[in-house]
Amino acid sequence: MTYEQLLEEVRHEGAYPDTARAAEAVHRVLAGLGRRLTGDERVDLAARLPTEAALVLTAQVPAFDELTGWGFVKDLASRAGTSQAVARWETGAVLAVVARLAGPDLLARVLRSLPSGYALLFGQADLTSGLSR
Repeated sequence: MTYEQLLEEVRHEGAYPDTARAAEAVHRVLAGLGRRLTGDERVDLAARLPTEAALVLTAQVPAFDELTGWGFVKDLASRAGTSQAVARWETGAVLAVVARLAGPDLLARVLRSLPSGYALLFGQADLTSGLSR
């Protein structure tokens, strides 16, 4: 998939009026994800993304504080100066496309590497909610 195709899929997923708005969402969400993902999952996911998107993901220095899925959304809203509802919408639009690019096996690994609450952000059922990890 090319970067332009990624933007078009995010534009469609998020019902954005144009790809410029989709590009803003992609940049914010992938930068946020880049601050959360480490190790092989980070490398393998970057390899599945178009180069421009992979560079946004990998340019971020991973943070070592653990944010739940909701904490991730709140952090994005705070950094972007938007509402939590807007940040949640952007996150869902971008991560739904990222989930398709990752495929089920890599997505499962990514979700296992993140704290609780991220499955829903990727458009997946959170089957581990309430279970000890």
